[in-house]
Amino acid sequence: MAEIIQRDGTWAFDGSTVRITPGLHRSVPLFRQTYGEVAVPLEAISGVVYEPERKRGRLRMRLREGADPLLQATGGRLPDPADPYRLVVDVDRAGVAEYVAEEIRHALLLDQIPKEPTRAYLLPGPPVPVSVRSSDGTVSFDGTQVRIDWADTSDRVKRATGPRIISVADVVRVEWLPNSGYEDGFLRFATRETAFSKLPPEKDPYALDLWGSIRRDLLTALVATAVTARLPHPSTQAGDHPADRPHPAASVPPPADHHDVLLRRLRELGELHRAGVLTDEEFAATKAAVLRGF
Repeated sequence: MAEIIQRDGTWAFDGSTVRITPGLHRSVPLFRQTYGEVAVPLEAISGVVYEPERKRGRLRMRLREGADPLLQATGGRLPDPADPYRLVVDVDRAGVAEYVAEEIRHALLLDQIPKEPTRAYLLPGPPVPVSVRSSDGTVSFDGTQVRIDWADTSDRVKRATGPRIISVADVVRVEWLPNSGYEDGFLRFATRETAFSKLPPEKDPYALDLWGSIRRDLLTALVATAVTARLPHPSTQAGDHPADRPHPAASVPPPADHHDVLLRRLRELGELHRAGVLTDEEFAATKAAVLRGF
């Protein structure tokens, strides 16, 4: 057993699995504490390095492309402190960190683990049900359906349409961008009907606009990951060569169907306008945004 225990967490390698457990110190981000322990099978790892620095070093693990739904959902946009595959190491434990990294690298060579992308997820992602309260509303996922309950501060159009329920069978992809503090983030569920929509997140009834607490909004990555883990693996839509890979839009309806979606969306807005839910200005602005999106 090769193990290193630090304030940020613990890495323990038994020859076949690296168990990464977040630390309990208050400096450990809420996302890491909530995501919990990650059991990484050796076959999911492409490499591990220890990066020494003057005061502290870092252990970093690289996973094979397509092995982890968390990395697939977040696209490398998790802030460094929230990244479970990064461990801050005190300078006096550098030797232990080097030993752990060397043991993992040795096992990768011994087992001849390939570095090529995987054809299935090798990590399960977070368990369900999972529910997160964000600045734009509460998003929940039970394994088959996504439900969004809007907050009082959500756009009037979103609140007027009521809770949004989306079957995972209708989801084409999940798009996630964290709230950086300088720019808003979003969590969007692109469906067969809305995959081409360009509505801004604050107006899109299939998206959460992330503009509040960075610490809490980051938790929406849990839902993004849980849904991504239950979508077809990216390799099922790709050929053996990048040139053979279809455009992401290949699995969504042809443009003719989008005309029907546009008309239905405009009818919904018209009904909200006639009912007095939307003012003339709100109706005109939202209608223009819908038309631009399609």
